[in-house]
Amino acid sequence: MERKEKAVECFHQGFSCAQAVASVYGAESGLSTEQLLKISTAFGAGMARLSEVCGACTGAFMVIGLKHGRAKLEDAAAREKTYELAQEFVKRFKARNQSILCRDLLGADMSTPEGLKAAMAQNLPHTRCPKLIKDAAEILEEILK
Repeated sequence: MERKEKAVECFHQGFSCAQAVASVYGAESGLSTEQLLKISTAFGAGMARLSEVCGACTGAFMVIGLKHGRAKLEDAAAREKTYELAQEFVKRFKARNQSILCRDLLGADMSTPEGLKAAMAQNLPHTRCPKLIKDAAEILEEILK
């Protein structure tokens, strides 16, 4: 099974979009799957179900940071590389999906009781998020080569 399929499977098991991307693609960082799942928990459903930035995107940002992020104050080049790759990720994700905002991608604002109810009634997370996770995974694979 390819990693992008593993990420979608992780989502189908009940983890969030952010957890699916971060746990599968962050595995090379040296962090355990459990640590990656915990770190990414608050980012699902557009950051704690606020319908802001898509969790598949924030999961990808975490992976980019784990691979290229700045750990020393004087390492400005690492920060710039991380920002460059994150911006490239967003450009490509938007080209495929027109937005990185959860509410736009799902067509429902899950930060409100009404929006959450509508999203769940239409099963939007389970019908739309797998494609978004796959898109995020494919883009990550391309830009991290």
